[in-house]
Amino acid sequence: MRIRPALAGALATSALILLSTLSSAPAEASSSAAPTVPPTAAAAPTGPTCWYGACYDYVYGRQITDTAGAAVRMKIEAPEVDPAQSGEHSLQELALQDTDRVSTVEIGWTVDPELNGDSAPHLFVYHWVNGQESCYNGCGFVPVSKKVTAGMALHPGQVAEFALRNVDGDWWVLYNHQEVGYFPGSLWDGTYTRAQVVTAFGEVALNSDDLPSCTDMGNGRPGSGPNSSWIDGYRLQGAADSPRFTVTASSPDSYDYGKATATSFHLGGPGSGAC
Repeated sequence: MRIRPALAGALATSALILLSTLSSAPAEASSSAAPTVPPTAAAAPTGPTCWYGACYDYVYGRQITDTAGAAVRMKIEAPEVDPAQSGEHSLQELALQDTDRVSTVEIGWTVDPELNGDSAPHLFVYHWVNGQESCYNGCGFVPVSKKVTAGMALHPGQVAEFALRNVDGDWWVLYNHQEVGYFPGSLWDGTYTRAQVVTAFGEVALNSDDLPSCTDMGNGRPGSGPNSSWIDGYRLQGAADSPRFTVTASSPDSYDYGKATATSFHLGGPGSGAC
């Protein structure tokens, strides 16, 4: 996730703080998910949090661990982003953070008309260094593929694996097992080589004048209902722990989750505002 350029500076760490303090797979994905179990120790709903005209809602699965990497599968969707509002987007992603949650690497898909110039889902990468924001698909990111590139348009309805992996101090980004590129460890002066917080989530960025919003999360269907979007296949690399998500929704009246297991959950919603 990235805050709009006009909100940089004082807000550079706020979005990270928000995500940090909200504190076989789904049926149509596969039949090999773990049995459905209640989410563990989920935080109470908090509602969207807003700063200077921008607000954020989440449905997320999180684990506190120590790992050299993680991967999830996600359904690529084409959520409707309210065209009458500026600064709104809808995305799903995997993020790895350090203990203090100020160093971050991210990969996912986003529908962001202002960023991408259209309403299609696009692959994106992002990173934070010492709580400071950077930019989508650049700012030190080193691409290695001409076929799979950060920022490229994706096809709604497809299923893809999104992975982050530290190799020899660099954070590598993989899409469907193909190397997209890497964030050099030198961006963090070699201090960020393992992650302690793993989060996979859906996010809707809202205009503070558009609350509640009608921008979709996932495919616009509630996560607690049928045929909603999902995240599954959660795996860790080089960790002593077994993968186990704790799942939380910040505004369950607008965006919620269902079918939560240790390694998967459904998510989404149409928002609750009038369009």
